[in-house]
Amino acid sequence: MLDDRTTAATAWPAAYPQGYAVVDVETTGLARDDRIISAAVYRLDARGNVEDHWYTLVNPERDPGPVWIHGLTSDVLEGAPLFGDIAEEFSERLDGRVLVAHNAIFDWSMISREYARASAAAPTRQRLCTIALSKELRLPLPNHKLESLAAHFGVVQQRAHHALDDARVLAEAFRPSLHTAARDGVRLPLLECRPLTEWSDSPATPRIGYQASYGQSAYGQSSWRPSRKRPACPYPNPGRYEVGQALVQGMRVAFSGDTSVDRELLEDRAIEAGLHVATSVSRLTSLLVTNDPGASTSKTVKAKAYGTPVIDEAAFTQLLRDVVPAPASE
Repeated sequence: MLDDRTTAATAWPAAYPQGYAVVDVETTGLARDDRIISAAVYRLDARGNVEDHWYTLVNPERDPGPVWIHGLTSDVLEGAPLFGDIAEEFSERLDGRVLVAHNAIFDWSMISREYARASAAAPTRQRLCTIALSKELRLPLPNHKLESLAAHFGVVQQRAHHALDDARVLAEAFRPSLHTAARDGVRLPLLECRPLTEWSDSPATPRIGYQASYGQSAYGQSSWRPSRKRPACPYPNPGRYEVGQALVQGMRVAFSGDTSVDRELLEDRAIEAGLHVATSVSRLTSLLVTNDPGASTSKTVKAKAYGTPVIDEAAFTQLLRDVVPAPASE
């Protein structure tokens, strides 16, 4: 593992942030109407040294979801504060810092929605995904799970899926990653955090096992903005996906039908991996992702006509972990 002596002889990049907030949240699920049930923040200085840490349970005002994963039952959460009660302290931990998380788009999406429900906005303006950073550093990981990143840097994980321990593990693994990036002159993969500014005041009625269709939510049909315009994919289309092979940056991916993970979250993850999210299926489409390949939607019908490969959401999520970089241009 690297320490300060490793980078002592190298000037620290002036463009690097002045502080970080390493965050982990546990939630009732992955959909847009799911809630945070615990949160942890490790505050780090500019060189990744730990300044302090903070942890809290959060009452989600609904069923806790997969207790077998996070271990937090309704009884445990009943007396916990609501998110609105801890929002100010959470903000103090994030203020002026880059939010760092493993699969940061997920943590940021859940956090920004909680703030939107509380009629507030998180003060952080940039995020850094440690999956994206590990790819930039070309770390020899078997996959992009947190446990693999931890093992690479010799960090011992004690309680997986406990927000405080996951945040600790990530903070300890992020510091040597940051020093490696500084030593090698790697640009940090910083992305903008766009806070939600709209939320329906109508109460939610959670339905276990139900995932609202894209464009709708349990909070009301008009409570969400239309899909935002996304930047163009910087990589050329390498062609169609081949079953059993890896995805390659630049591939054009289309989605059809309901997804268990919020559609915008899934699309954001695809874009962060370097894929092109297409709104329709054409002869240039590399892959169609759908959980109902037998449905007679325009996309599935076109995919069959063009011979476009079709896989389900679970398989696509697995492939997202190891997207192959685009071939270097000659």
